[in-house]
Amino acid sequence: MVNRSFLMSFVLTYIVFHFYSIYDLDFTKDLIDFLTIKRLNVSLKYILVWTSLETDPLYKLQRARKVFIEKACPITNCFVTGNRNLLQNLSEFDVIVFHAPEFVQKGVRELPQIRKPHQKYIFASMESAAYYPICNEIFLNFFNWTWTYKLNSDLNYAYLSVWDKNGHVIGPKQEMHWMKVEDMLPINDTLKAILSNKTIAAAWFVSNCEAPSGRDSVAKKLQAELQTYGMRLDIYGFCGTMQCPRSSMDECLRKLRSDYYFYLSFENSFSDDYVTEKLLHALDNYAIPVVYGGANYTRFMPDGIYLSANTLTIKDLAKKMVDLIQNKELYYEYFKWHNHYIYRDVVASVTTDPYCKLCEAINNEEIMSQTTIYENIGMWWSPEKCQTKTNGSSNKKSG
Repeated sequence: MVNRSFLMSFVLTYIVFHFYSIYDLDFTKDLIDFLTIKRLNVSLKYILVWTSLETDPLYKLQRARKVFIEKACPITNCFVTGNRNLLQNLSEFDVIVFHAPEFVQKGVRELPQIRKPHQKYIFASMESAAYYPICNEIFLNFFNWTWTYKLNSDLNYAYLSVWDKNGHVIGPKQEMHWMKVEDMLPINDTLKAILSNKTIAAAWFVSNCEAPSGRDSVAKKLQAELQTYGMRLDIYGFCGTMQCPRSSMDECLRKLRSDYYFYLSFENSFSDDYVTEKLLHALDNYAIPVVYGGANYTRFMPDGIYLSANTLTIKDLAKKMVDLIQNKELYYEYFKWHNHYIYRDVVASVTTDPYCKLCEAINNEEIMSQTTIYENIGMWWSPEKCQTKTNGSSNKKSG
């Protein structure tokens, strides 16, 4: 005999599908997933994405439990939806996620009108705070958690992770305790062989040619200065003369690994802790990173393994690069870190994966029971931009 509750769920699903599919296919998919999981008697934690599900990092959340299951997260009972009507009312969602840049791009059109103390409102952004400051006073005492690249976020979404050789995640973080390069072990012959085959000074893969940081001008000046030494800086993409389409990035990175001594890890804007995959391009492919951005880079790397266009003049930077290329033993010093540290994309392990960590946090009763709120999210996120627009501190209140 067919289970009555199963039959009722099937009938309801059938009716809803035919009624709503012509209006909102995503609504229908979410509801079908919801009813299917409910029949399995799984205790769910509900994540409502208030803003668009099509923006990074939210589009990777996908829908229902898919992302957590596909990533083999330790906990997979989190259910993601963009449908505000999936549950009886908004207060039943455990967390509501807001993609902050959307408020800058489209304005604040609508916010939840029903809120319960147990809920967590999450401020999410992978975009630079310099590009997308949030200074609107409507967000005073609004957000409970932050989920961004900033290292003091409640849920961190850095672009990379740092591991020691014992398999422990050690960074990046605001206070790092690195080994000094002079205390590190020398590189082995295998790595020397890779490095000794390089022939071209530097590469840069870039598509945004007029970034607020002014990186394009810095790169062009460095390119000209290197030419006086008879050396090349190859600029790939819309801003240069060489091609490296995103669809061929793996091939481009192989070329970086085999041919180039340095890679320009230049950020599009200056913002605290804003260090993107550009740094990982260099570190993963045996090129010394030349950094340019608003971060304190010692939170991400030990001194002595990178060069900084923030602190060196163009002439001094080019001279330093040339000196290292011409003195192999000095160049090798910049790679001794390989004996002690490993750099990875954060999504390469469930230990650091931001989506797994989100679901874990929502399932942590101790964390969820804490009452926290950001008095002034603007002063935490983009204090330089919001200083004159809002009052108050960025203090996170706990209760």
